[in-house]
Amino acid sequence: MERVDVVYALILDETEEKILMVQNIKHDNWSMPGGAVEAGETLTEAVIREASEETGLTIEAGDILAVNEAFMERFNHHTIFFTFMARVVGGEILIQDTETIADTAWMSIDEADKWMPYHKTGIRSLLEKAVPYTFQGVEK
Repeated sequence: MERVDVVYALILDETEEKILMVQNIKHDNWSMPGGAVEAGETLTEAVIREASEETGLTIEAGDILAVNEAFMERFNHHTIFFTFMARVVGGEILIQDTETIADTAWMSIDEADKWMPYHKTGIRSLLEKAVPYTFQGVEK
C-alpha cells in the first residue's frame, strides 16, 4: 500500500459558529477544504494551497486538531489525515478547482458533524484540543 498524507482546513466563523465546507463532485459529499500533500510540500503549505484551490480564500494554518488514519483498499492507500485549525486572512469565495468542487457552504457545526462521522467526538471537541505543529526544517 502507498502512504498518502491528506490535509484539511477547519475554517470556523466564530461569530456564527459555522464551518466552511466544500461539496466534492466525485464523492458526492461535503467535507472541509483539503486534499493530498504533494511531493516536497510541508503539511501547512499543502493545507494553504488546497484551501485556496477549493475556496479561493487565503488562510493561515494553525494547530493540528486531529490526526486520523485509514486503509483505503479501493485505492491501495494507507492514508493519514491531518486536520488544521485555520482562519481566513484574505480572498473571497471563488472555487478554483471546478473539476473537483461543486459548491461551498457555511454550515452549522451540527450539520457539518453529520458529514464527518470519522470525527467521532464531534467538531466541538476538536475545537477544545489542539496540538502545535512545527516544521523543523531540512537536516543536511
